Amino acid sequence: MTFRSTLDFLLYDWLDAESLNQRERFADHSRETFDAVLDTCERIAREKYAPFNRTVDTQEPHFDGEKVILPQATHDAHKAFVESGMLSAAQDYDVGGMQLPYTLQAAANSFFAMASVSIGSNMLTSGNANLLMVHGTDKQKEVFALNEFSGRWAGTMCLSEPQAGSSLSDVATRAVPDGPDFQHDPLGPRYRLTGNKMWISSGDHELTENIVHIVLAKIPDENGKLVPGTRGISLFIVPKRMVDAKGRLTGQRNDVALAGLNHKLGWRGTTNTLLNFGEGKYPVGGKAGAVGYLVGEPGKGLHCMFHMMNEARIGVGTAAVMLGLAGYYASLDYAKNRPQGRPVGPAGKDAARPQVRIIEHADVRRMLLAQKSYCEGALALELYCARLVDEQKTGDAQAADDARLLLEVLTPIAKSWPSEWCLEANSLAIQVHGGYGYTRDFPVEQYWRDNRLNMIHEGTHGIQATDLLGRKVRMEGGRGLLLLAGRVNATIERALQRPELAEHANALGAALAQVGAATKAAWATEDPAAALANAVPYMQAFGHLALAWIWLDVLLAVQDETPAAQGRRAAARYFYRYELPRIGAWLQVVRTRDQTCVELPEDGF
Repeated sequence: MTFRSTLDFLLYDWLDAESLNQRERFADHSRETFDAVLDTCERIAREKYAPFNRTVDTQEPHFDGEKVILPQATHDAHKAFVESGMLSAAQDYDVGGMQLPYTLQAAANSFFAMASVSIGSNMLTSGNANLLMVHGTDKQKEVFALNEFSGRWAGTMCLSEPQAGSSLSDVATRAVPDGPDFQHDPLGPRYRLTGNKMWISSGDHELTENIVHIVLAKIPDENGKLVPGTRGISLFIVPKRMVDAKGRLTGQRNDVALAGLNHKLGWRGTTNTLLNFGEGKYPVGGKAGAVGYLVGEPGKGLHCMFHMMNEARIGVGTAAVMLGLAGYYASLDYAKNRPQGRPVGPAGKDAARPQVRIIEHADVRRMLLAQKSYCEGALALELYCARLVDEQKTGDAQAADDARLLLEVLTPIAKSWPSEWCLEANSLAIQVHGGYGYTRDFPVEQYWRDNRLNMIHEGTHGIQATDLLGRKVRMEGGRGLLLLAGRVNATIERALQRPELAEHANALGAALAQVGAATKAAWATEDPAAALANAVPYMQAFGHLALAWIWLDVLLAVQDETPAAQGRRAAARYFYRYELPRIGAWLQVVRTRDQTCVELPEDGF
């Protein structure tokens, strides 16, 4: 069974993506156009990405004092991706898009993540442009977003700072009005920014003629001081090279300087940077300070930024899934071809018998089935979230609002669950390879290194867990959690009509009740410190519940007895029997608001 057949099953047999063509926005499309897009992306990924995954891992970006040097393969892959039109695939026709469903765009981009995640699918460029299409002025859309969608320019997201990390309330980058006429620039109110940004992916390169940085910075109060907390945090467009109101390069560098490259465990093909804004290396108009154009209202930067952050979080989850699947397919191939050991018979092992392939050993099959259950289940979750995006944009008012709220609840899971459990899949892929798994003769060690980043970037596990238990399950009076419970119960009711699924349905119902009870118990005292002390175990249990629900829903679409169908049933059975029972231990500490981790004095560590 190939990845493409799995993707087709989830898209068409389970999610019924073809029915989206009945909506006005997608009326020009058909199964044939969807398949043509998937075929094109699969081919580009196979020809321009996959053969060079090891190349970009070993030939890391380097700075020659003037510019960042990347392997030619990266340039070729980027060019092929831009020419495919995928950067603007889901956008309107009048801005050069294809008006594809986001579900199809997400599915098509998965080929690139599997082939070489660190060459990438330009997730930040499209996310940057999508943010501007929602929060930017007409001129900002025309000059910046459209040039990003065309691939002429690239985009970044500049949030973290060396002293602040993920703590955005401690952002220290300053933005002050640029002279008396700052309000009248056609590109938006013009400010000067000074500060440092860290961990900026694709922060400098020569793949495009310009880079559009989206930067969080604080506007000082009337006394010239930065207000503690999130007040004053605003969002700015800061181009690497200055442009005029027509989007033409002026020949002037903006005062944004590359301070250094970060060399990471994985994603080595992606330029990751420390950027200095306003240090005076490239003064604009004779004075220091990076020129930035305000996006939205002053002080509303985080509100705007979350549009891009949430999109990026789902993108990170999808990248984690595809790395997990890449490892699974590699270890499956190895297990089918590696002879080692002999089966145990009634009289023990017979050394005179020929060796068997390791896929015939029970423990190797366990590790393969675990990978399959994690990765194919997580792929279904990511596609479900993408389908919610389409529902939010094109459904009726009630369906759109329900999709919005469900997506709010599921986003922390869509980011965090694959980044933990598809990483575990990569670890199991190494284990299947044995000692060879640690060598660079096989790709699985690189998949693990690349995937290890996904638990951290776009919000660590702790941040996602606090968001889930501290905000998402309680927002709007808990309506999002109730909506999700309604979807889960609907799947349970359908599954109970199929005797072979009754065991799973009953287990899922019990798990849902456990999560609901733990949610109430965590907040019984209304003390956030007590409730959130075990937010990560809560998120792990919630994620397992979500994956169990997704697997059961997927099984409802399995109607035949092909080997692929047998594999899906076995993966779901593995998840229900080996994984879902874990939630009891996780939720025990949540229900009791256990303080073990909080109470230990620092010296005790």
